[in-house]
Amino acid sequence: MHTPNKLRTILITGATGNVGLEVIKSLSQIKRDFQVIAGVREPKTDDDLFGQLHIDTVHFDFSDEQSINSALKVCDTLFLLRPPQLSDVEKYFNPLIRIAQEKSVKHIVFLSVQGADTSSLIPHHKIEKLIIKSGINYTFLRPAYFMQNFTTTLRRDLVQKNSIYLPAGNAKFTLVDVEDVGKVAAKVLALPAAHINKAYDLTNEERLNFNEMADVLSNVLGREISYKSPNLLSFYFTKRQEGIPSQFILVMIMLHFLPRFQKLPHISPWVQNIIDESPNSFAEFVKKNENLLQPNQ
Repeated sequence: MHTPNKLRTILITGATGNVGLEVIKSLSQIKRDFQVIAGVREPKTDDDLFGQLHIDTVHFDFSDEQSINSALKVCDTLFLLRPPQLSDVEKYFNPLIRIAQEKSVKHIVFLSVQGADTSSLIPHHKIEKLIIKSGINYTFLRPAYFMQNFTTTLRRDLVQKNSIYLPAGNAKFTLVDVEDVGKVAAKVLALPAAHINKAYDLTNEERLNFNEMADVLSNVLGREISYKSPNLLSFYFTKRQEGIPSQFILVMIMLHFLPRFQKLPHISPWVQNIIDESPNSFAEFVKKNENLLQPNQ
């Protein structure tokens, strides 16, 4: 598909992941005066997927500066996310932001995380600082705990053991459906001028602990889902025995254990304000994904 050069170009990184796909789906439903390009590691492999959405692809690899150079040459607005395995901000994101400056990228929409502004331990905090320092216009999207964790990382325990096994104690979490994050990101990318140098926490209207989430899952799925909060050693060795890499277990610990010692996360109105729709509740998410969460799937 040929698109005139005068159109503003939006480059989506992480385009084949949960969030990237939702952003692209939402953008494809907006009447466009811009071109969307999916940055992917294997353009030939992913052409079919994005061709159906009339989205072009370009080679983009966070570990390959040449691919970043080429992709950002034609980019006006960049949707940036951090692949979970890339924690070395200096190695991967310093060069990327420098190249974005050199190529005159006009706006970066960064998928951060709730609390990134105050938690200097996490990579998102450092990336936000890099983007601010660059002088490029930015928008930071800071989503809460992804409901999709239940259909990915936590799914095996749910379907095989009818359990949630996490060291989260009674900590409360704010939640958000990736579908809502995709809709918000699409609105911001389509009309970036309204969101210059803003940061938005993205949550739904609930604050739940994992006991309460287990109750919702039990009610919707029609079977008893239990929640157990082990100590860190038990959690670590259980997950290692399941073949989960040490680095990923440490990420799970950071995500689920640290909130026990942090202040109650706040509920934000930004999803409703930006997309003019109520964000999905956790029960709505479970109902929508009921098939994925049943043992026979």
